[in-house]
Amino acid sequence: MQIVYMDHAASTPVRREVLEEMLPFFQERFGNPSAIYDIGIDIKGVIEDQREKVANLIGAEAKEIVFTSSGAEANNLAVKGAVLANRKKGNHIIVSTIEHHSVLNAARFFERMMDYEVTFLPVNNYGLVDPQRLAELVREETVLVSIMHGNNEIGTIEPISGLAAICRDKGVLFHTDAVATVGNIPVNVKDLNVDMLSLTGPPLGAPKGIGALYFRSNTRLMPLIHGGIQEMGRRGGTENVPGIVGLGKAAELTLNELPEKTKHVKNLKDRLVSGIMDRIEEITYTGHPENRLPGHASFCIAAIEGEALLLMLNQAGIYANTGSACASKALKISPVLVAIGVPAEIAQGSIVFTLDRDNTAPEVDYILEKLPAVVERLRSFSPLWKKNI
Repeated sequence: MQIVYMDHAASTPVRREVLEEMLPFFQERFGNPSAIYDIGIDIKGVIEDQREKVANLIGAEAKEIVFTSSGAEANNLAVKGAVLANRKKGNHIIVSTIEHHSVLNAARFFERMMDYEVTFLPVNNYGLVDPQRLAELVREETVLVSIMHGNNEIGTIEPISGLAAICRDKGVLFHTDAVATVGNIPVNVKDLNVDMLSLTGPPLGAPKGIGALYFRSNTRLMPLIHGGIQEMGRRGGTENVPGIVGLGKAAELTLNELPEKTKHVKNLKDRLVSGIMDRIEEITYTGHPENRLPGHASFCIAAIEGEALLLMLNQAGIYANTGSACASKALKISPVLVAIGVPAEIAQGSIVFTLDRDNTAPEVDYILEKLPAVVERLRSFSPLWKKNI
């Protein structure tokens, strides 16, 4: 049986070059970077070299990078750290309705526990934020606006530079969750005009358990993890040196290879989308049709359930994802699909393919061979399918 993995938004393999770079730091070069003797000083220098590599990838300065354990921690540090450090300015936060839970729940923490007001900014049917609506909602007591750069579920890329400019003109901090974009499209913090930006290792081919937060120089952040003076005093705890080395190497490789990767995955994605739309009736392509992640294809298929679809694709060796209730371990449909106005009965049939550098045209063709048959079988015993009514 052929194996086709197209769920790279969930996890990716660590690149061979990255793993090889990391290995010495588990045994031979094991020193604590806070130690004052030579093997500790050596490791401290290694960390600073990786900080420079990550900064170069996104057009930042090394001193503007804090290493974290994940994109979720970076989001929490941005939201909670910035709001706590600027609590005297005001008590109003704005986030979009399609943010990752690490942003949404960080904002709700202030709403529930600290008497802040949170405004959840709506999006249109493509998942795009309206700049004019944001400008209307920002007020004097607004402390922070957080709007993601790209959405992992529907693929839409937001007009971040324009949204950030609105906030800069009003003196409001702006954060973007760029976990879905860094490693998949060119990202430059100066072009985006953001104060803070979150990223993580897996989209670059680095291991899980490592991420980073960019914060513009002079941006005040309250640390969430208290301990020593690691990470310029913004995150206590001994650094994850192998993970940091992996992220640095992956950032270096990505900077050199990104144009080729982007072209490759977009061509495959276009082949996949056109093939699926031609072969399956009553299917909706979700997210913006053009302004989206290059390797991202997401659909809602009428009269099927997403988890059943995934399980049957799994039997054919195809690995994808869904926003339907069972697969997400939730008792409701995807909030992202709700936010863009997909009806509940249609949203249950969501399927998401996320491609990466190692995917191939024969793999796309294999999906185009297997997926229509799986959909037809599921529809054959669905009480919602028109031919069964």
